[in-house]
Amino acid sequence: ALGAAIQGGVLAGDVKDVLLLDVTPLSLGIETLGGVFTKIIEKNTTIPTKASQTFSTAEDNQSAVTVHVLQGEREQARYNKSLAKFDLSGIEPAPRGLPQVEVSFDIDANGILHVSAKDKKTNKEQKVEIKAGSGLSDDEIQRMVADAEANREEDKKFHELVQARNQADGLIHATRSAITEHGSKVGGDVIGKVESALADLETAMKGDDKGQIEAKTKALEEAGQSLYAAAAAGEQQPGAAPGGA
Repeated sequence: ALGAAIQGGVLAGDVKDVLLLDVTPLSLGIETLGGVFTKIIEKNTTIPTKASQTFSTAEDNQSAVTVHVLQGEREQARYNKSLAKFDLSGIEPAPRGLPQVEVSFDIDANGILHVSAKDKKTNKEQKVEIKAGSGLSDDEIQRMVADAEANREEDKKFHELVQARNQADGLIHATRSAITEHGSKVGGDVIGKVESALADLETAMKGDDKGQIEAKTKALEEAGQSLYAAAAAGEQQPGAAPGGA
């Protein structure tokens, strides 16, 4: 449902020059990696309005992304109201994080929400239209706002844990690529330390201890630096390059 906000001056208990504006009663956005609710249009935004953000893929050679449209105030996507879900397919194979998918939200003057996802490289696009009215009563909207306020600390911890996990996952991916690229240039002891640090971080990621994940991430970063240093030293050693008289 679209709410109404009163904008104007209040003098001696009398409201003068009242202007009724249609606004979004709750934030609108999509679910992103780790189950996070990423807001695209904030609550109490005057309509008509439009906004967009650019996202990317979470896996190498990912050919499709699922856009899950939500309404609410919780950081955790699962606690918000699901409005629609659709797929944008046909993304060209590429390393994760490289494709650019622009997600746009456009609320017209009638309160109809238009959501589109477009691959910036191929211009392939998918759209969905969500009719005015979310099916939520004013009481339900107030409950959702109050619930978000009551769970603010829990949601903050959740978001921080997801960020730690996502950072760790990115480092694991980069380290595996580095092993593939440089593994033949360094000694087995260096590779062994890196693989041990990799295993420790993967184990930590199965739990919910943010501090442990961050500590093991740092350990893997340090092991990775030793891998790069050893690879660079190996390349600089005489005879390391093929050829010669």
